Amino acid sequence: MIITVKVKPGAKATQLVEQNGGVMTIKLKAIPEKGKANQELIRFLASHFDVAKSQITITKGLTSKTKTVTIL
Repeated sequence: MIITVKVKPGAKATQLVEQNGGVMTIKLKAIPEKGKANQELIRFLASHFDVAKSQITITKGLTSKTKTVTIL
């Protein structure tokens, strides 16, 4: 499965805000520094979709707020 995710780092809590038009908007508690926000996103998505973290890959947008994520 391939999904598009918009992230908002630096929030008070990590949570799914909305899913609109095939785009998930997720607030992340982690800050966008040294890949911390990306790691938090992978942990959140693994929990949300009930898959292992190793099955989730950010394929586009490592340094962008809009990311393309592949879930195996």
